[in-house]
Amino acid sequence: MKKKILIIDDDVDMCLLLGRFLTKNGYETDTAHTGSKGIAKFKEGNFDIVISDYRLGDMEGKDVLIEIRKANPAAIVLIITGYSDIKTAVDIIKLGAYDYITKPLIPDEVLNVLNKALATPSSVNSTGEGELKNSSAPNQTKTSLTVSGDFLTGESPSTKELYQQISIVAPTNYSIILYGESGTGKEVIARTIHDTSNRRHEPFIAMDCGTLSKELATSELFGHVKGAFTGALTDKTGHFELANGGTLFLDEVANLSVEIQAALLRVIQERKFKKVGGTKETDVDVRIIIASNENLQQAYQKGRFREDLYHRFNEFSINLPSLRNRKEDIPLFAGFFLSKTNSELGKELTGIDDEVMDAFIRYQWPGNLREFRNVMRRAVLLTSKGNISIKSLPDEIVHPLFLTDQTSINQLAKTKEPGLKDAASKAEYDTIIKVLKEVNNNKSKAADVLKIDRKTLYNKIKTYEDSQL
Repeated sequence: MKKKILIIDDDVDMCLLLGRFLTKNGYETDTAHTGSKGIAKFKEGNFDIVISDYRLGDMEGKDVLIEIRKANPAAIVLIITGYSDIKTAVDIIKLGAYDYITKPLIPDEVLNVLNKALATPSSVNSTGEGELKNSSAPNQTKTSLTVSGDFLTGESPSTKELYQQISIVAPTNYSIILYGESGTGKEVIARTIHDTSNRRHEPFIAMDCGTLSKELATSELFGHVKGAFTGALTDKTGHFELANGGTLFLDEVANLSVEIQAALLRVIQERKFKKVGGTKETDVDVRIIIASNENLQQAYQKGRFREDLYHRFNEFSINLPSLRNRKEDIPLFAGFFLSKTNSELGKELTGIDDEVMDAFIRYQWPGNLREFRNVMRRAVLLTSKGNISIKSLPDEIVHPLFLTDQTSINQLAKTKEPGLKDAASKAEYDTIIKVLKEVNNNKSKAADVLKIDRKTLYNKIKTYEDSQL
């Protein structure tokens, strides 16, 4: 049965074009050009999804959302707006919208969001948990997993320990430091802590501190008033104010300047701040979770991070395990990403060949879960039907360019009495392994450091392995 979508927008042309596109992609659509007519039509019809513009002639999209949720709390509501304002997004999602999309609309992106929205409820039962299982096709690894919403907990000892720590600290108001390599899911864990805390009904706001200048970071954190600096044409609400009552997640906090660190310390101590260019102090109640792939204790010992700020943050710390240290979870994540990508792309792949799973287990995953998700998305895209096979994997997974297992390295490094050429090759190989370790096994970075291309890097290691020096 086709899913029914109600499009509410005062732009007649947009309604027509979006309606035609969604109809071609298997949906049944209807339109309304005012909020009141849209609400009335929704109450009369049996719609699964509502797509509403935020700025309507007679009311705002959040008012439409409230009425839709009253009429049917299970309806999926998407809000579309040309006003790309994070506070608007926070407000409408807090009110129950599934997602927030900015204009200009890209039809394929709208379709992708719709597919995700429809896939989410079908993968969970009434308790919010569900089980996803691959079918028992031959030559295929079976996986089963437990999911809650969009998260997968996993079953390895390190994962169980991680979630045990989360269950202990989430109900408190402690500040938390999350340590972990890139791609280990620090923001996902921060959001999980928020969602299981007493602040779960208030905003969760995330900020990446890695690339912000001092001026921009101050404005993003605390906001500014109109005219505070060149280009400040309107007042801006900062992340602290947006997160008031909820949780503020600061990723790569070690990159903030010393001046910003001092301002953060003041806010944490006094629970109030001033906007850039402003004179009024604003009270704030925010739980702070920070993340870093750098040891902040070592950073303050080297003078690159304020010691007093570190101790304010370090009420509780959690180390996120790398994927290579939780390999028991790899089959679970493979099934999870397969199911999600099937839904996103409208595919029905049945499973994963054992040969593929063996490659996943052998690989060291320097990019962790982020890399694994991308590999699975690529594999699903390249597979037309049936199981994911080895031919759908990138070459670096099938033929790894590095080994991190010390036994394997020592085995490769065994030599007979080396001649001058052998000694040179051995030294070259040792240099390659050393560089790969220094760049966390990133092949592209290693090739740049060694001033060779990736193909040459691969050939040199393969030559060394074949020669058994």
